[in-house]
Amino acid sequence: MAIRVGTLIVIMCIIAAIDVQGIGASSTYYDLAAKDFGGIVSVRPLAFLAISKSDDLARIVRLAYISDDLTVAARGNGHSINGQAMAEGGLVIDMRSVESGHFGLVKANGSTYYADVPGGALWEDVLDWCLAQGLSPRSNTDYLRLTVGGTLSNAGVGGHTFRFGPQTSNVAELEVITGKGQRVVCSEKENAELFFGALGGLGQFGIITRAQILLQPAPDMVRWIRLVYTDFDEFTQDAESLVTAPEGQSFDYIEGIVVVNGDDPFNGWPSVPLHPNQTFNSDLIPQSAGPMLYCLEVTLHYKKYDSRTAIDVTVDSLLRQLRYVEGLDFQADVSYRDFLLRVKWEEQAARAEGAWDKPHRWLNIFLSRTDIAEFDHAAFKTILKDGIGGRLLVYPVLRRNFDDRTSLVLPEAEIFYIVSILRLGLPIPNEPSVGRMISQDKEIIKVCEDNAFDYKLYLWNFETQEEWKRHFGKKWGMFARRKMMFDPKAILSPGQNIFT
Repeated sequence: MAIRVGTLIVIMCIIAAIDVQGIGASSTYYDLAAKDFGGIVSVRPLAFLAISKSDDLARIVRLAYISDDLTVAARGNGHSINGQAMAEGGLVIDMRSVESGHFGLVKANGSTYYADVPGGALWEDVLDWCLAQGLSPRSNTDYLRLTVGGTLSNAGVGGHTFRFGPQTSNVAELEVITGKGQRVVCSEKENAELFFGALGGLGQFGIITRAQILLQPAPDMVRWIRLVYTDFDEFTQDAESLVTAPEGQSFDYIEGIVVVNGDDPFNGWPSVPLHPNQTFNSDLIPQSAGPMLYCLEVTLHYKKYDSRTAIDVTVDSLLRQLRYVEGLDFQADVSYRDFLLRVKWEEQAARAEGAWDKPHRWLNIFLSRTDIAEFDHAAFKTILKDGIGGRLLVYPVLRRNFDDRTSLVLPEAEIFYIVSILRLGLPIPNEPSVGRMISQDKEIIKVCEDNAFDYKLYLWNFETQEEWKRHFGKKWGMFARRKMMFDPKAILSPGQNIFT
């Protein structure tokens, strides 16, 4: 790789001026920064830096800013799919090392608490630290081995989103290193343009080094429930009735799972039960059922001292309103922590199968409720009817719980669905190649385009700026203006392929 003299001087200045804990020199270290969870894109950086202080990160960005051609990418846990955290010939920052372990509790307005945490902290570690205080983040993603800065730079959605909104709606303050190397504290009232720009901003305006996360009292336990449906319309109607019900008249977590109507242990109905001693009686599935089954997944939170009888009464009252297949309901009582870390156990199982490190294709879509039935027929029942070797999620959320001042773009509908096609490489008949996975994704996106669905792709990586312009729509002007304000030389997050 040819390195300009000016760039080489900048690298020497970085090494001389800051405390670099690690710098990419070995092929193994380079390879780590050149890979992500998707395992499809590989781009080698000039250096992979592990630093301990956010001040040093600001110095690195300032030096890159005055260089001829250096770019800077922040890498959290490398869970992107399309190389978003990479920087070809640039600098990749290991955010896990920046201000590592510096957690604090902030009290505001008498009874409101926030966790002040590093941007490179894993949500799993944030959760454990908060639970020790009897508290918990209000909004959680399904997988907690993601970094705070990573999810806040996108949205951070999951089963709590219907009530509390995404993680970007549950943060009070950020510390951000802009593309000029300025270290800025921002909030709704202070440096608001940067605050709302950085939230959902895909790392284009700054690197999030700290965040204050809104907390709530933590429950001890959850009643975890899965309910099986064969009729998609009944499934969506019940899900929408739950997410629109007032607090106290619904569950605390709501998602939906799509499984193959067959006995495949990974993709079919055997994957639905919550405990090894539970069995799925397939004889209860009516002959009229189609190729897919739908599973409403809900939880009710409670404290250890709460009466189990009272919990049973509340659950039974809520379930009586729903139209799932009688006899195909599964319940388990687990700790709140174990429930939130449920995907971690799935990860361990996938690793044991050798599936976790296989190349993955994930596709996430925000899709209006008016289009979800047609999408089910074209995508779930047709393109993906043999399963995906992973999780198919579909569940409704409310647009009003998303702050439209952030950079995130959404469908226009008040109720829209989060569709997640999360391939993990688990066994399925005629397991598709990466090329086939890509082809399936293109087919699904084409369905959305050809039918003029009200939709937006999430956690995606377009190839051209014109595609990004169409994605952002009426927000593009604001997005481009913020880029000129905070990263005018376009050195940050080059792997997103938005600006050059």
